[in-house]
Amino acid sequence: MFALIGSSLRWRIATWYALLLLVVIGAVMAVLVVQLHALLFDQARAQVDRTGNDIAGIVERSSPLPAIGDSMPIEEQLTMPGNLEHWASPTTYIQIDNGDGYPIAKSANLGAMTFGSLGTSEPLGVVTYGTVQLPFGELLLRDQRLRLPDGGAIVVRVAERLDLFNETLRRTRELLSIVFALAVVAVVAASFAIASSAIRPIGELTNAMRAISSHELDRRLGWSHRRDELGRLADTFDQMLARLEEGFARERQFISDASHELKTPLTVINANAQMLARWADSDPELRAESLRAIGEESAALARIVNGMLTLAKAASGDDIPREPLALDGVAADVVRALQAPAIAKGLILQFRGSDSPIVFADANLVRQLVTNLTENAIKFTEQGSVTLDVRASGEWAILDVADTGPGIESEARSHVFDRFYRTDKSRSRAIEGTGLGLAIVRSIARVHGGSVEALPNLPHGSIFRVTLPAMSGTKNVSAVLDAALTS
Repeated sequence: MFALIGSSLRWRIATWYALLLLVVIGAVMAVLVVQLHALLFDQARAQVDRTGNDIAGIVERSSPLPAIGDSMPIEEQLTMPGNLEHWASPTTYIQIDNGDGYPIAKSANLGAMTFGSLGTSEPLGVVTYGTVQLPFGELLLRDQRLRLPDGGAIVVRVAERLDLFNETLRRTRELLSIVFALAVVAVVAASFAIASSAIRPIGELTNAMRAISSHELDRRLGWSHRRDELGRLADTFDQMLARLEEGFARERQFISDASHELKTPLTVINANAQMLARWADSDPELRAESLRAIGEESAALARIVNGMLTLAKAASGDDIPREPLALDGVAADVVRALQAPAIAKGLILQFRGSDSPIVFADANLVRQLVTNLTENAIKFTEQGSVTLDVRASGEWAILDVADTGPGIESEARSHVFDRFYRTDKSRSRAIEGTGLGLAIVRSIARVHGGSVEALPNLPHGSIFRVTLPAMSGTKNVSAVLDAALTS
């Protein structure tokens, strides 16, 4: 049974729910029995107290008994036959003992029975309680030793039958036992019904999830009508499916784009290799042209492969050595290194920076990020300038690469960082590039806990802004990096 309970969530919920309810019901019934016992016992005690206090008051005041004159002592009045019947009843019994603890008077309903000897050890005025067993049942007994006006003492003993009290308690227990048995049946049935009702949606959710495969990622559970935890779980699963669908779509697009980008240089290389095999010996000019084409396309192919490797390294974030790095120093070095191609196009390439923020980063990857952005700006700027600006902003280091080129249309800004994405102005292969430069920039920024965005540079041109966590800020850089790697 325990193995079955352990293997089924429905059984576990139903069992523990039923046990909890039964424990609560049992505890409530136990409290009721205890309280009823106390209530009935208090009623019996109140009865003997009323009778005992009434007799004690007469003795202490030396008042004559009802319908009896005061011509005789109170002790004689109490012990006269029939006088104690004033307080006796079918359930109340009275006995008067002398100072030595022996009976000297009793109510008629006691017949030949007595309560037994009390002894002489009890102090005057102290009330004691106990139980006594007589042939007709158990009684609650109240004893009180009183002083008489002549200096003597008597003991007033009043008893109340407990058999009716015990019978009431017994019947109550039997009734509660029956109620508890019915409650067990009802609670067990209700527990399994509630557990089944609670688990049924989980089963439906499981079946729906199982029915969705990698070829059906466009399906959704559509449980928005549920406002409970299961509804939120289904909504989270739908969101996860949307992310998976988007991820699979990106991967398929990446494979398609990569195949397209690799196909062109491979086709050129293969065609020129065939031409070399056929006519290289007879046509030196053809041989030279084919070797040149093979060299250029091989270099382009190598750039694509290296870009993909760099992108994979930056995207994973594994085993990247990090060290404190001055971002303005990296930007200045890149400007010096790329002055030649900028001058060749007649562009002004300049660096300006009023701050020297320190970032905790991989120097090679950050240099690759700055180089890619700068080369991209030089490539698409025909006249004017390219400016690199480094500054600190609170807990962040900011790098702006601004150009005076044609700019980027607003609808294309969200796609320029996608792999192999090219705007309409750059689809021609006349402009050299792999289509991976900006995708590498985004991955490098993300793996360092930062971000990159494309902005307009009014009146014309573009600004690529990179934001990285600065070590001089109050933000915990390690925490930012960890959050970036797990996102």
